[in-house]
Amino acid sequence: MTQEQAKNFMSVQFAALSENESFARVVVAAFVSRLDPTLDELNDLKTVVSEAVTNCIIHGYDSDPSGIVYISAKIEGETVHLLIEDKGKGIEDLELAQQPLYTSKPELERSGMGFTIMENFMDELDVTSEPGRGTSIRMKKTIVSKKALYN
Repeated sequence: MTQEQAKNFMSVQFAALSENESFARVVVAAFVSRLDPTLDELNDLKTVVSEAVTNCIIHGYDSDPSGIVYISAKIEGETVHLLIEDKGKGIEDLELAQQPLYTSKPELERSGMGFTIMENFMDELDVTSEPGRGTSIRMKKTIVSKKALYN
């Protein structure tokens, strides 16, 4: 993402540690706050960031703290574009991984609903992955102005 592509953008990278999941949620929420999202919209965004970051940490890097999670976001009009990615092990069978209730780590009591939640809470979801190279999750959500709700 370059400045020419968006009027307002940000990017951040951090260690693939579980305790950084809340940091990621706060960063994205703070960035999007200028759009004055409803509480539900803000909670949806924070939830999808949590799901995507957790997937990077647990599945992409097998909880190896030397991994790095990358987040970039841009705002175009009222639309938020998110990109959350890792350079970890990638997903062998992406179609299977996106099935509701599927988890490759049942021993960690994972629900297997991460991609389903992301898909339901966002307007668009696109996941690409290459074994041995990592996974990219692109999401888009248009924020409905609170002013429009009350007028």
